[in-house]
Amino acid sequence: MKTPAERRPSVLFVCVHNAGRSQMAAAFLTHLAEDRVQVRSAGSAPAGTVNPAVVEAMSEAGIDISAEVPKVLTVEAVQSSDVVITMGCGDTCPIFPGKRYLDWELPDPAGQGVAAVRPIRDEIEKRIRGLLDEIAPASEV
Repeated sequence: MKTPAERRPSVLFVCVHNAGRSQMAAAFLTHLAEDRVQVRSAGSAPAGTVNPAVVEAMSEAGIDISAEVPKVLTVEAVQSSDVVITMGCGDTCPIFPGKRYLDWELPDPAGQGVAAVRPIRDEIEKRIRGLLDEIAPASEV
């Protein structure tokens, strides 16, 4: 019999730099799901740091991602995830049979100020809430 931790769905968010969209998505899912979902994020060509405008926009939403660092996308991360959500990484994300893939078309916050990042953040939060209701509804806890 699987333990509750083993039954948790796992989600991987992938974008090119892992400095904006995927960081926001991972932070929202981690925050909203608490311990019901295992969350990862990665980039096909990770940046050196998370976008400061993204950090500020998430702080406004009550989520501190200032300590996060961009991570490189690995085959292992994809293989160990139930759902892989890409955000503009194109064909660089490896495809494995039996995985669920979603492609979220969202503007890239790279080079944008916080005012331009806010609507992207809000759209990501909306999509995360819908995903969470689907893969790990609160009533299952």
